[in-house]
Amino acid sequence: MVVIMHNPQKSHDIPTHIKNPDLVRRRRRLIIDAAVQLFIENGFHKTTTRQIARAAGLSIGSLYEYVASKEDVLYLVCDSIHAEVERGMSDAVDRTTGGKNVLAEVIREYFMVCHRMSDFILLIYQETRSLPSQWQKKVLENELRITGLFIKVLGSLISSKKLPYIDERSIELVAHNISVLGHMWTFRRWFLANHYSIEDYIKLQTKFILGLFTQKTEPVSKAQEEA
Repeated sequence: MVVIMHNPQKSHDIPTHIKNPDLVRRRRRLIIDAAVQLFIENGFHKTTTRQIARAAGLSIGSLYEYVASKEDVLYLVCDSIHAEVERGMSDAVDRTTGGKNVLAEVIREYFMVCHRMSDFILLIYQETRSLPSQWQKKVLENELRITGLFIKVLGSLISSKKLPYIDERSIELVAHNISVLGHMWTFRRWFLANHYSIEDYIKLQTKFILGLFTQKTEPVSKAQEEA
């Protein structure tokens, strides 16, 4: 069972009538835990705020003291999922041994996080469009922040000569590749899980990613960019 961690700093984005921040954190924890399972099982649109309140052990009136709408709940759920993925990614970086296979270790840990959280990541892909534009923007910022962790790891490994040199734009693209390949196990698992184990998937994708550093790369010219 995956426990989704609530991000209390981000919860300030959602207004509340309650002045006690600790109480807000605890009640929203209940709301998130209840809502994420209902959203996964029923979908966002078929889940009602009354169902969320009941599953959280709150009255509907009490629920509206902590959130203003079902969209607010969805944002809190998406933000908490991203916080858990980011925590897993950060833990993976901290656990690496520092050897030449650091990138492979980080990729493996990240893909395992995506594997454990497949239902939650799929929820974000399916339901983000239901959020108001300001919340959609913040969800995308969370995605970029996680990708930024890979950019940082790649830059560090290249600086320490544990990976061959590639330019900054290529580093950014490789980082996005890693991030999306982890998610691909989620949104293509209807096929992938029937043909590959998660270990096979990690092995093959890691080989592909590391292979990007064995190819001679040339800086992209301005003419190529404008073509």
